[in-house]
This record gives sequence, structure tokens and C-alpha cells, in this order.
Amino acid sequence: QGSQKRNNSTPENPRPKRTLSSRSPYALFSPTSFSPSVTPSQKYTSRSSRGEVVASFGSVRGPSWNGDGGRGCTPQLFGSPEENLTKSYKFMFQKAFDVREALCWRIEELGDALKSHHQLDDFASVLLPAQEPVTVLGQIGCDSNGKLNAKSVVLEGDREHSSGGQIPLDLSELKEYSLFPGQIVALEGTNATGRRMVVSKLYEV
Repeated sequence: QGSQKRNNSTPENPRPKRTLSSRSPYALFSPTSFSPSVTPSQKYTSRSSRGEVVASFGSVRGPSWNGDGGRGCTPQLFGSPEENLTKSYKFMFQKAFDVREALCWRIEELGDALKSHHQLDDFASVLLPAQEPVTVLGQIGCDSNGKLNAKSVVLEGDREHSSGGQIPLDLSELKEYSLFPGQIVALEGTNATGRRMVVSKLYEV
């Protein structure tokens, strides 16, 4: 058998390239190759309703304005001076004490809403031992810097009843719950030792 002679490919005699089929997935994607029958949309510049006034109210033709350069004008504060800024103010600057006061006020407000909606008794302190079920109010927190899980949930009590004290929560008796850090809730449970509260009911806002 004679050896088959291989065709030489040189710049003077290039090898013919294989033509890509129109159905080949490696062909270039273009709108004309996949939707050749779509009619082109109307050009934006050829629209007929550009600048058309649909509705108008009152007379707006030729308004005349006159001014005297602001002479003889003295600005005055509208409202009480306590509600107006009369000096420089740091925008988006809050002190830790002001943030704490706002959070405490929010907890008290939502606590009143929970008490009236669920018809709850007066809230107890999270720091006092309780053999019988008591209702406490507070804010959900985490005992570490990690993610919140069933073993790391703590309740930070409100300032009025608990002086802001924290206590770990035992959620094993709850069938279902959904908590997140910062959530304001009312809990019913027992605190036999004063170191951990076993939660039996959860009242959400």
C-alpha cells in the first residue's frame, strides 16, 4: 500500500476552510438568524405625538416676574425654636445614649400594643426567679457573635420591668418559632433558677 500524500498548507496555497452550517450552534448569534420574519419597530424619532400637550389648566402664557433684589426682607422662624435648626448640625450623627433612648421607647410602645392585643397581665422581670409561669417583655439577642440558633438565644428585658437585664432562653417546649436579633417579643414561661427561662408561649407583634 502506498503512503497517502498529505496536502501541504502554505500561505500561497491555503487549505480551504470549512463553512459553518446555518444550523450549527457555534454560528454567530444574531436577530436575523433566529427571527428573520420580525418586522422592525418604528423609530423613536419618527413618532408623531412628541411634544404634544395633552391637558392644561389656567393661563400659562407669558408670566411676568418682578423682584427688587431681596431688599427689605427679614426671614422669620416658623414654629417654636426647639423644632428649628438655628446652628450647624451633624447629619446622620447619633449618640449612643440617644439611640438607646429611642430603642427603649420603642420597646415600651410595642409592649403596650402586645398587652392590649393579647390581653396580657402586667409584665414581670426577667431577673427574678419564678416557679409559676410569668410574662416578660424584651428584645431578642444572641449570646455570641455567631449566627442565632436555638442554643444562643437570649432575651434582653425592657428597662421599666427588667432594667435591661439578659437571660438565656430555652425554646425546647415551643412547637414552632421564628426569631431574629432585635425582635421585640413577649414571652410566657418559668424561671426556676433565675438563670434560664423555659419558654412556653411566644407573643409576637
